[in-house]
Amino acid sequence: MALSEFEKKKCEKIVGEFVEKRRPPAHIRKDLDLGFRIKGRSIEIFEIRPMWRQPDKTIEEAVAKTTYVKTQRPWKVYWRKADLKWHRYDPVPEVASLEEFLDLVDKDEYACFFG
Repeated sequence: MALSEFEKKKCEKIVGEFVEKRRPPAHIRKDLDLGFRIKGRSIEIFEIRPMWRQPDKTIEEAVAKTTYVKTQRPWKVYWRKADLKWHRYDPVPEVASLEEFLDLVDKDEYACFFG
């Protein structure tokens, strides 16, 4: 089951503020930017960059993902490995809130999210 409209708006506000704080300066954003999307019960944070061989097109590089488990109330934490698949973030596989997830991503202690 997807997030309710109220939950989705709350998540958009919280993650939107985080992304805005982490975005590079305006003059760099054409070469590197940060975005997010909410799909179902998951929130994905990604970098936006021009394609190497076609700089007029952009690509999205996944950074971090969290999925809300409504029956248990935790947020599952994932990171994307070199195999381009999502893997559980073993140092902290679950957090109690979206804010805790964003704090993990921001600190990036093991260089899994932003390298």
